Amino acid sequence: MKILVLNAGSSSQKSCLYEIADEALPTQAPQPLWEGKVNWTQDHGVAEIEVKTATGAEVEKSISGESPEAHLAYMLNTLTNGATKVINQLSEIDLVGHRVVHGGQDYRESVVITEDVKKAIADLSNLAPEHNPAALSGIKAIENILGEVTQVAVFDTAFHSTIPDAAAIYPGPYEWVEQGIRRYGFHGISHQYCSARAAQILGKDLASLRLITCHLGNGCSLTAIKNGRSIDTTMGFTPLEGLMMGSRSGSIDPGILIHLLRYCNYSVEKLDSVLNKASGLRGISGVSSDMREVTKAIAQGNTRAKLAWDIYVHRLCSNIGAMLASLGGLDALVFTAGVGENSPEIRQAACEAFGFLRLKVDLKKNQQQPVDEDIATPDSEVRILVIHTQEDWAIAQQCWQLEKK
Repeated sequence: MKILVLNAGSSSQKSCLYEIADEALPTQAPQPLWEGKVNWTQDHGVAEIEVKTATGAEVEKSISGESPEAHLAYMLNTLTNGATKVINQLSEIDLVGHRVVHGGQDYRESVVITEDVKKAIADLSNLAPEHNPAALSGIKAIENILGEVTQVAVFDTAFHSTIPDAAAIYPGPYEWVEQGIRRYGFHGISHQYCSARAAQILGKDLASLRLITCHLGNGCSLTAIKNGRSIDTTMGFTPLEGLMMGSRSGSIDPGILIHLLRYCNYSVEKLDSVLNKASGLRGISGVSSDMREVTKAIAQGNTRAKLAWDIYVHRLCSNIGAMLASLGGLDALVFTAGVGENSPEIRQAACEAFGFLRLKVDLKKNQQQPVDEDIATPDSEVRILVIHTQEDWAIAQQCWQLEKK
């Protein structure tokens, strides 16, 4: 079975093609036959297209003056033509899976995309304005390019649908509940994948474990996972709540928002932009939303960069503590995504804060760019894992499982 995965961002479209035997899923993620990416973050109207295959073939091309759908069509054309050809024709693709950030309360598992599903994704765009419209554009483009192929929506919110009401419902008026205002949680595809992979690495039954998964990238969230189910998470009604992030503020006193609107001449649009794009590491450091750049600035004596680092670590540790309270104990702390996988300094700072739990990180292992490894010392009472998140493979898995039902 050949499964094409599309992972749409606000300024990019990533794609992978997997081939999976009809009989069974492999226990570990295979290398995709083909990977492609369209990036629209450069000059306005210009798409940077990058393609590579499992055999090492590569294509890079800049295209201007075309529509995003035409850019996607060009990228998919490399599946069947040129040095990156891996299949004879696009009709060989059996399923197309899409990452959809927000599924609301109605979509608690992956579903085959219908007109009703597309309408729901569109209706929820006000809750994920940078991501749901991009996913919908990808769905419609695939309809035009591949015709009647079965498409599947895999929702980032679905894994968190098991969070109990006490953790999911905000303490506002009950009318909010009736209006669907509640904690939905995000990065669910990543958290779910990492929890299953953690169980594999530890050689334990997932249903027996208490885990905190730390997805630390440009967007950041934690999830408390007990018996394989999400029971609490830091992101909420939107992906803005929770931890300090690359350019998002995370949780702040809501009174600040009232103050800015009432006394500082902020419009709703300006408030939205400031909270999502000019806060977090970028806003405090004045340097970058990228932790690597912030770390370099600290080494050069930049005091605002150091302050950004200190706030980031404080909020990370305080939220890990909140997840601990929900779990009532901890078997493993898991780090994943760009910062979680690549910043030994952040991992060390977070782990040292919980030394009172007899959680001990092996400093040598932590520095060695670990991938899918336990970096705790042998005598640590809590395991510490660094896992390479593989959202695309997780989406392909869910497509395969849905097809086999």
